[in-house]
Amino acid sequence: MSDAVIFAISLGVTLAGLVISWGAYRRRGAGTGLRGAALSLVPLAAAMTGVTEFFVDLAFSPVKWAGVAVGGLAVLLYLASGAMLSRRADAAPDGGKAAAGEGGRKSAGRGAKPKGAVRGPERTGGDPEMAEIERILRDRGIS
Repeated sequence: MSDAVIFAISLGVTLAGLVISWGAYRRRGAGTGLRGAALSLVPLAAAMTGVTEFFVDLAFSPVKWAGVAVGGLAVLLYLASGAMLSRRADAAPDGGKAAAGEGGRKSAGRGAKPKGAVRGPERTGGDPEMAEIERILRDRGIS
């Protein structure tokens, strides 16, 4: 598509959105109207910056769709490897230190504290739910 056609379509969508935003402003208030106006300006901004051309080319180009598919496969493989490493670390008999390594994911901030570790002040009174949350955080080494 030519730049003029893309700009005309984007301008039309922006104007239609601004008209709808004006109606939303009248019915629901300034917050809703401003949000609608902001979203209405996005197509025009995309056309002016050239982002729209990329998406138009993407929609009609099999080579670019193949690139998107390869990128999606890369993300899928990365997520699958993370799940596999997490399961392997959780299944290790020593709490995952052998699978994750001494400085690995499982040992960072978790596990037993050293003998000389100083604990925060113990609170005996107060909200029992907060005490439970503090105990959970202490057990996980977050506090």
